[in-house]
Amino acid sequence: MADITLISGSTLGSAEYVAEHLAEKLDEAGFSTETLHGPLLEDLPTSGVWLIVSSTHGAGDLPDNLQPLYDAIKEEHPDLSNVRYGAVGIGSREYDTFCGAIEKIDALLCDCGAKRVGALLKVNILDHDIPEDPAEVWVGSWKDLLQDL
Repeated sequence: MADITLISGSTLGSAEYVAEHLAEKLDEAGFSTETLHGPLLEDLPTSGVWLIVSSTHGAGDLPDNLQPLYDAIKEEHPDLSNVRYGAVGIGSREYDTFCGAIEKIDALLCDCGAKRVGALLKVNILDHDIPEDPAEVWVGSWKDLLQDL
């Protein structure tokens, strides 16, 4: 089993690229990772460490490939008290629903007992042409927080 399960939800692919890049960085740091693009609830371990990377589209909506996971967690309300997670959102500050998808996911995971490790990262694509860059800086600090678990 992987030390860290990366979960990506993407409409145009940017969150997938970020998740894959972060998996490389975590692997280089000695973690084992598994990256799942739009997984179902039954695909995920109910303990361990998750790293969720999601873009936002529409009016703060989740990407289509992540919506089934969100809906299943909301409906089944599984006990996720043994899950620790990090969260990275990608969006544009031009919209008042900036990174709304990751905020919804973050709130739902907390409601199911999961504990976020570190701060929520919100990447504004207007400031960062390559969202992997700020995410890489963030994961450098985030992985250090995992050592304290």
